[in-house]
Amino acid sequence: MIRTAGPGRRFAPVLTATLAVALGVAASTLVTEPAAAAPRGHGDARWRFDDSAVTMSQVNQIIGADGLQRSGTDGSGVGVALVDTGVVPVEGLRRTRIVEGPDLSLDSQAPQLLHRDTFGHGTHLAGIIAGTPARDGSGFTGVAPGATLTSVKVGAAAGIADVSQVIAAVDWVVAHRNDDPAHPVRVLNLSYGTDGTQDYRSDPLTHAVENAWRAGIVVVVAGGNGGVGSPLANPATDPFVIAVGAADPAGTLRTADDRIAEFSSRGTDARRVDLVAPGRSMVSLRNPGSYVDEMYATARVGANYTKGSGTSQAAAVVSGAVALLLQRRPDLTPDQVKQLLVDSARKLPRADVDGAGAGELNLTRALTLSPRGAAQAWAPSTGLGSLEAARGSVHIAINGIELTGERHILGPFDAATWAARSNAGTAWVGGQWMGYGLTGDGWALSGTAEAFSGLSWSGLSWSGLSWSGLSWSGLSWSGLSWSGLSWSGLSWSGLSWSGLSWSGLSWSGLSWSGESWSASVWG
Repeated sequence: MIRTAGPGRRFAPVLTATLAVALGVAASTLVTEPAAAAPRGHGDARWRFDDSAVTMSQVNQIIGADGLQRSGTDGSGVGVALVDTGVVPVEGLRRTRIVEGPDLSLDSQAPQLLHRDTFGHGTHLAGIIAGTPARDGSGFTGVAPGATLTSVKVGAAAGIADVSQVIAAVDWVVAHRNDDPAHPVRVLNLSYGTDGTQDYRSDPLTHAVENAWRAGIVVVVAGGNGGVGSPLANPATDPFVIAVGAADPAGTLRTADDRIAEFSSRGTDARRVDLVAPGRSMVSLRNPGSYVDEMYATARVGANYTKGSGTSQAAAVVSGAVALLLQRRPDLTPDQVKQLLVDSARKLPRADVDGAGAGELNLTRALTLSPRGAAQAWAPSTGLGSLEAARGSVHIAINGIELTGERHILGPFDAATWAARSNAGTAWVGGQWMGYGLTGDGWALSGTAEAFSGLSWSGLSWSGLSWSGLSWSGLSWSGLSWSGLSWSGLSWSGLSWSGLSWSGLSWSGLSWSGESWSASVWG
């Protein structure tokens, strides 16, 4: 069910995509991937997968989640924050415990887009993390179907987002991780990254995720989809967090023949992924009418599912697995969780060493190991570096004018002031981030744990909702152009928020039925 957080406060899903104008590092690459009918026995573990579709039933077998689910370990009591493109109430999520976080996206200014996953990426990942069976108990099941999913929307239609919005979202999760005492946020999934190469020890984005890690949240980050020869994306470059690469199951349930997906970034000697998880041709929940669904219809698998490939999907698998691990062993620290996953990872004899990290996720073995009092000793980030350097080549633009320099979407960004407040957990005060209202619906914080006592959860019940696809009030995905949006206070270079037009779409190497974009921000 979907929950709201008491009077004056609404939690809304996140939508994040990116533009080539925002990122555009490498040319697009086409990958031929045929359309697929619904696989036989989508919820049946006996179904053998092929090159075109990998079901969650198979993924759960590969990583050892299926046995845990049968024994009653489903992620219950564990909160997972999804900083991504939002979620919609499709079948497969209507029985999932979902909390809506703030809509920090540029979409928040258009009523018909507010809190909606118009892109489709977040809904796909939500299904992998915490998708639930239909009411008759059949069908799709994510890795941790009992987990509580908090969705924080940062990206707009087509996934556009500035790195400052992502930083604000991570700060929000840290500030509100314990608002619901029965389901505290213990995991943060961030399938986002830029091509910024600033040293992690000064980068603001890596500093934000480190602060989440130090606050007791296991941060799982997509390694990036640049392929062989590409460094990891920022903030996967930070050595504290769990950086995830994508494995290709190679058409069998035997992990011995698994390889590293060709698109998965290999990293450099300075930083490679920590481990890998299935991430190629993953069948998860379809978001009818979303950008991906309309533009890449051949990715659809039957009526309710769609295929997606990327380290985004692999990171979502690991996030769900961490929720299962923390349900069984809630005393584990983030450092101990990382140590157990790395120490237990299954070696892949047919995988290239650079892309495999410690090996493939193996929950069964992880639960047999004892933490060794792990404490990572890397040099911490200060966060005093450049916001512009954190963006790399990724910029959003209005009327051809890009947001650049030490500015976030509403004003100047002072790294020293922000870092001090982020360190103290006070970057968010009174519903504002660093003194700015980043949400478009007048959302404001009111109350803390008492708002989550279980007495004030009224909100929508997704069990009564259907999502057969929206028209988005006449928006055209092919043009991605609409006007009439207004956001008081939004300006850079004196521009007003009208005549909005996005062009040059690029997205993180993620493949949807044949289309693969290299070098973009979503992993």
